[in-house]
Amino acid sequence: MDKLLLQQMVLEHLAQDLLHTEQAAQAAHETATHEENIAENKYDTLGLEAAYLATGQARRAEAIRQALTHWRQFRPRPYDAGKGIQLGALVSLVDADGQPQHVFLGPEGGSMKLRCGDQLVQVISSEAPLGRALLGKCEGDEVAVQVGASRLWFEVVGVG
Repeated sequence: MDKLLLQQMVLEHLAQDLLHTEQAAQAAHETATHEENIAENKYDTLGLEAAYLATGQARRAEAIRQALTHWRQFRPRPYDAGKGIQLGALVSLVDADGQPQHVFLGPEGGSMKLRCGDQLVQVISSEAPLGRALLGKCEGDEVAVQVGASRLWFEVVGVG
């Protein structure tokens, strides 16, 4: 798998998310400011609720813009076995049941699943529990991640 292609796919996905979020923010803003939604009494809260929604959507749009900036500046480096898994690594894992999983470790804001050919790739940051557990590991190492009450085990079978 090509890490630069994965990066481009992340950027496209984030751009689509930003577009949808900006459209939702605009619709909520229009609802909040529409003359028909002026409160007639203290129980008439449609305009107020839409204003809260517009504010939340605007914050989400700003978070996506920041993620886009981080991903545009990101330069995945080749794997260095001496340093172990670092930001930019494409990691192949096998879980305790023998199921394969592919993880691309990138900057914040890119948590998503992408289809690359016939393989599904989970994009995570180093702040995610699995991302933190993978940092510094090498091929053949095992990692454990606590998710709620469950403990998940993985073996690193490949790093690119």
